[in-house]
Amino acid sequence: MTLSLYNTLTRKKEPFSPIDPADVRMYVCGPTVYDRPHLGNARSVVVYDVLYRLLKHLYPNVTYVRNITDVDDKINAAAKANGEPISALTNRVEGWFHEDMAALNCLLPTKEPHATAHIAQMISIIEKLIKNNNAYVAQGHVLFAVDSYKDYGKLSGRKLEDLIAGSRVDVESYKKHPGDFVLWKPADAGDDASSVFDSPWGKGRPGWHIECSAMSSTYLTDHFDIHGGGADLMFPHHENEIAQSCCATPGSKFANVWVHNGFLTINGEKMSKSLGNFTTVKDLLDKGVKGEVIRYAMLSTKYNEPLDWNEKLLEDSKKALDYCYRLLSKVDLMRGKQINESLMQSDVQCLACLENDINVPQLFGSLNVIISNITFRNIELDHAGFLLHKYMNLVGLLNLTPNQWFKGEGDDSAIQAQINARIEAKKAKNWAEADRIRKSLADQGILLEDKPDGTTDWRRA
Repeated sequence: MTLSLYNTLTRKKEPFSPIDPADVRMYVCGPTVYDRPHLGNARSVVVYDVLYRLLKHLYPNVTYVRNITDVDDKINAAAKANGEPISALTNRVEGWFHEDMAALNCLLPTKEPHATAHIAQMISIIEKLIKNNNAYVAQGHVLFAVDSYKDYGKLSGRKLEDLIAGSRVDVESYKKHPGDFVLWKPADAGDDASSVFDSPWGKGRPGWHIECSAMSSTYLTDHFDIHGGGADLMFPHHENEIAQSCCATPGSKFANVWVHNGFLTINGEKMSKSLGNFTTVKDLLDKGVKGEVIRYAMLSTKYNEPLDWNEKLLEDSKKALDYCYRLLSKVDLMRGKQINESLMQSDVQCLACLENDINVPQLFGSLNVIISNITFRNIELDHAGFLLHKYMNLVGLLNLTPNQWFKGEGDDSAIQAQINARIEAKKAKNWAEADRIRKSLADQGILLEDKPDGTTDWRRA
């Protein structure tokens, strides 16, 4: 089986055929660094991290570019509200983003360009668009003329008139067409100097859409394999990227495959601060939820379907990972490295799940069947455990040892000392003291498991 992906542009699942199999090229819209990443932001990063890992497994080289938007009206507003320089805000929030995504086991992309470092490239594209009669200057703004691109609306699949009605665009008097969008805007009075740049049209800053076109073309050329992002970016952002990129470089297809991940809701409602259900990755980590549990939960629903976030989802994800780590504690991964012949077909089936449009839930189901069919006394458990570890690793899970998962990585000497004291109390038939120690440890989140041989194992709740 070969990799197939659902292409939003064609509205069907297609075999993936890279432009250059020796170097697969993918661009994904990254964060606008004005606030801590929330769960919806994180889902997108996790989805494309899995796709990146899969591509790296299938092809010799993958160039994955994910940008940092560090010039934007939201950033200006947040910095002004905080009374701090823009650079202080963007540097801090970018650090938060990397910290939170690392907690979810997300790999760094090959390239992570900043918008502010690519102003010259943006200006160059805008100049081409003006020269090609796809853009015009009006009252210090440069705007893209949407009716100059005959395929405008092809990605989102609606007519231009419908797109305009639903886009919430400002219909300024200087626009030739209500749907024309900003490529360059003049500076506002009181703007932070770090958000203002020189251009042939005066001091100002780029529009949001032109940033991604400039950065993708800089590192991936004008025609590359995959462009990804959240479903909410399909219109207007991705639609506008296609229009300006294809018009700036006539004959270019820009991206061959468009992949969009689904929306995330909280207990069936749209996440918003006004509803009080706005949750960040850091909120969950601070509550003691492990990053791997968050990642598993995000992968438990197919990437392009809606995901409803709730407590039960987290509980089920934690239980599933506990089961996997308990199983790994009973197997010899090295002995399973040469997979038993009876499981060779299972190995093929597991990879086929991921090649089937990144169907991670289907993979989880296949792995569960494999494990369920193996008895714990059967030597094949080592081979099944190896397959579990191999494919969970491929989607960024089971990166710890069972000991690290259940006990953490801190100093365990104080815990072990109490366990030893409890063992001595039991030997002396001092059951009250043994129970007191067990309860004291339980209050600290330490759960004990007495073994038949008289030893005691423990894990963190």
